[in-house]
Amino acid sequence: MTDLNDVRQLGSGRTFLESIPVKDPGAALRFCQALVSLIETTESQSGRTATSQQTTPELSIVIPIYNEEENLPTLHERLTAAMIAQGDEYEIIYVDDGSHDRSPSLLERYAAEDNHVVVVDLARNFGHQAAISAGLEHSRGHAVIIMDGDLQDPPEVLHQFIAKWRDGFDVVYAIREKRKEIWFKRWAYAAFYRVLQWMAHIDMPLDAGDFCIMDRRVVDLLIAMPERSRFVRGIRSWLGFKQVGLAYERSARHAGASKYTFRRLVYLAVDGMVAFSYTPLRITVLAGFGISLLSLTMAVYYVVKKIFYTLNPPGFATLIVATLFLAGMQLITIGVMGEYIARISEEVKRRPIYVARRIIRRGSPSAS
Repeated sequence: MTDLNDVRQLGSGRTFLESIPVKDPGAALRFCQALVSLIETTESQSGRTATSQQTTPELSIVIPIYNEEENLPTLHERLTAAMIAQGDEYEIIYVDDGSHDRSPSLLERYAAEDNHVVVVDLARNFGHQAAISAGLEHSRGHAVIIMDGDLQDPPEVLHQFIAKWRDGFDVVYAIREKRKEIWFKRWAYAAFYRVLQWMAHIDMPLDAGDFCIMDRRVVDLLIAMPERSRFVRGIRSWLGFKQVGLAYERSARHAGASKYTFRRLVYLAVDGMVAFSYTPLRITVLAGFGISLLSLTMAVYYVVKKIFYTLNPPGFATLIVATLFLAGMQLITIGVMGEYIARISEEVKRRPIYVARRIIRRGSPSAS
């Protein structure tokens, strides 16, 4: 009788071929059956080992990084401590958005030392929203957290977001309270969110940035969105599902200067308004009707004055003011239309949102 132990012993001997029972058909059949069983058992064990090594994490944390060498050590230490205290399997996805300081080398070291770290190294600086999109595409968790790398989004509050997600909410977004920026920035942010909420054709929550946790199905839908000009918080609101805000006190920047310059903030604001509102176009149409009505009223007024009072209308100054005003309105209208046309041009090119130089996952770098 040939069993698995016999086959293992034969396989380890030097006279394996000589020991195969070729003369007895019954013994040969049993030997082949035992050999097939051994192969299947080995493959099954290998499959279970590979599966255990590729366990899907419960949580993914996506963090875009751009020249944050001063913040990275503290960020990684505090975030790791917060996730260990949470007790869930997790991965931290750092997206290096073309940094020029020591950030890439620090991230590479973290990936080599910590199996929870994944590094997405972009080929150049593609911008904050593109970096977030890259991190989302490489995330594997059942829920994905987005946060900034300057520690204004404190890791110690993540457990509150996770608890809300487990209560059944698909999206839990942060509502920023008591911002620590200078008064002008605070005023500009407040004005932008309120103007955007008024203009947008969807419900945009006030004072809600990118800091959030999203369920896997929301992340998959967001990744599948085809648009190239990304305004992540707007797309998140557009998708709908069960969403709730969670207020938190936004910390001051831990170290260094903000990488979001005033110009970049203006571009982001314009992207949000153009992507989720047609109000600028409608305002220019209404302004055109208003100016036309005003011009008609003034024409009637001057005709009446000429007929009944024989007075000539004012001359040069009125003409110049009216001409300059109309020219300005025309340029504004062309500019508003140009913003929409420029975004149409970007979309039809179908360029990728980002290009990754390499992905470092579980300490093994690979090109992408």
